[in-house]
Amino acid sequence: MNIWKEEYRLDKSKQKAANEVAEKMYDAQNHDSSNPVDKGISITHEQVTDTYTEGTVDGKIDNVEKDGSLTNGKDREIPREGF
Repeated sequence: MNIWKEEYRLDKSKQKAANEVAEKMYDAQNHDSSNPVDKGISITHEQVTDTYTEGTVDGKIDNVEKDGSLTNGKDREIPREGF
């Protein structure tokens, strides 16, 4: 018994394109890629890294004292060039 309805199946050309996108992985060299999928993966990787590091995706870096305490609360912006 096939549980997939015919209306939800992709034709072979669309399935091939979908498989190519699904097989993509992050590569640091793709940061300046003209391919929208590569660029999107690179941006998403950067956002995840920001979230892991800073706890937020807003692209700001906390200013901290040498003892690790927060300074005046004004964060530094991370430059977003090339996107």
